[in-house]
Amino acid sequence: MGAFHAYDIRGIYNVDFDKELAYKVAYFVPKLLGASKVLVGRDMRLSSDEIHEAVINGLMDAGADVYDLGLSSTPLVYFGTARFNFHASIQITASHNGKEYNGMKISRENALPVGFESGLKQIKEWIDSNEPTPVADSRGTIQQFDIKGEYINFLKQYKEDYSHLKIGMDLSNGMASLFIKEIYGDAPFYLFDELDGSFPNHEANPLIPENVVALQKLVINENCDIGIIFDGDADRVMFVDETGKFIQPDLIIALMGHYFLEKKGEKGIVIQDIRSSKSIGEYLSPLGGEMVTWRVGRAYAAPKLRELGGIYGGELAGHYYFRDFFYSDSGIMASMIVLNVVSEYKKQGISFSNLISKIKHYENSGEINFKIENKQAAMKAVCEYFMSKEQQTGYYDFDGYRVEFPDWWFNIRPSNTEPLLRFICEANSLELLEEKIAQTREILSKY
Repeated sequence: MGAFHAYDIRGIYNVDFDKELAYKVAYFVPKLLGASKVLVGRDMRLSSDEIHEAVINGLMDAGADVYDLGLSSTPLVYFGTARFNFHASIQITASHNGKEYNGMKISRENALPVGFESGLKQIKEWIDSNEPTPVADSRGTIQQFDIKGEYINFLKQYKEDYSHLKIGMDLSNGMASLFIKEIYGDAPFYLFDELDGSFPNHEANPLIPENVVALQKLVINENCDIGIIFDGDADRVMFVDETGKFIQPDLIIALMGHYFLEKKGEKGIVIQDIRSSKSIGEYLSPLGGEMVTWRVGRAYAAPKLRELGGIYGGELAGHYYFRDFFYSDSGIMASMIVLNVVSEYKKQGISFSNLISKIKHYENSGEINFKIENKQAAMKAVCEYFMSKEQQTGYYDFDGYRVEFPDWWFNIRPSNTEPLLRFICEANSLELLEEKIAQTREILSKY
């Protein structure tokens, strides 16, 4: 059962994940969540139609009524789940993974995510124990459920005047293409704006540098003020400044403070993940933001933001969560918030890169992966080494470890899906950063 992960169900289609598994997962969703009606959407992947059919049959055989969105971004499913009071929803997608992958993202009422510990583990146990899947006495029904217009209208309330901005957008042949021109019109310079589940231009993962190259060239060639790139299911978004430089996604959490904390006057909690730069809290504190550091992933971030009544939050991976969007993430909504800020500062003669330079005060390694089987022992060795050498100023022991010192900090955490340790650190100087990375490599070389 290699398809069950911390946040969703995902794998190479017909290797880790197939239509039989999709049927069984869907069959047990109504039982797990006590749902008599289930909202279903799908992305444009080549295998999504086949999975879609299996999911619908599984749900109806379990006695649930299916409300079918058809082609859908993941945030559209979140919107529909919360807005129309569904107790369960399924989005068929593998997000940013390559064309050979597919999967399912499951949500409960209020669009709260169902992760491994909050439900997927139970479904896996039912499937592993060969729990029967008989057709219900009253088989469910199916109806088409078109809410795209309402979703677009919801998003448009955040759109301001961008007529003085030159914008480049790479839609990655993904689900952002379904709505983007109805929101932004024809003014932006678009790349790869046709839905295509074979991803003919690049994988829909903006965190891989080679996938951003086309956008960087577009921004430079067209003298754009900003470049925007979405992932495959449009729940994530990342940015390029006017020089073509990729912006570290967690820094955007700080930039958004100008919209929520300054312009709208909201004061309160903002969430960041355990890998986030110290620059964010330092920048937002004077604006009225109270930083809370939490675990990586929607399965943890969205419920925590709701629990704390936070204003918004974000992650290093380019997810941005909003109280105004049912505590869920939306790449398109995030793009509008960022454009609102960039637009306002351009009027003052301040460019996107200038704005980011006011936020970023540290040298950052980015995530470095180490292939290690004995992850716990390796993490312990790194922590013990550095904590024995220096006095720490901060310590977090969830999602691996984050240990802070006067001039630097690091986070080391295990991958949920691979035999990898992920290490990230940040320091006051490039020299110190390189020294700490070298020391970590030396420690981990023994594992």
